[in-house]
Amino acid sequence: MKKVNSIHFGGQMLGTGILIGAVIPGLVWIFTRSILFPLIIVGIVIIAAFVIVMIIEAYQDNDKTPSYAKRMKEQTPFDPEKQYAVIRCSICTGEKVAGFRRKDDGHFTDVMVIRTKEDEQRFKTAYNLDKIKKEY
Repeated sequence: MKKVNSIHFGGQMLGTGILIGAVIPGLVWIFTRSILFPLIIVGIVIIAAFVIVMIIEAYQDNDKTPSYAKRMKEQTPFDPEKQYAVIRCSICTGEKVAGFRRKDDGHFTDVMVIRTKEDEQRFKTAYNLDKIKKEY
């Protein structure tokens, strides 16, 4: 699951809610002395959605296990008794793929592409690994 990031759209969402729920009905009330309840309700719903997104983001930030680690573990379980961690490195292209090799038959299960040191660290963190063997 991708992390919700309200930094990029939060201001727009909050501004739209205030504009629709407060500014437009306020201007209409000033000029016509009538209240537009539907717009006020729409504005409140938009602001409530913004608050919900912020709560979700706060929950994701305070969670001890990063969401990528949970997803990787669910998709590709790791059994240290039967498998060992490996980064396969291509001599020709330089591509690196992290995964697990079975000890009994040597079958490789890929988990993620490694492009940077951060990717390698993310893989180690997700599976609680200290060292990873590299194969060429």
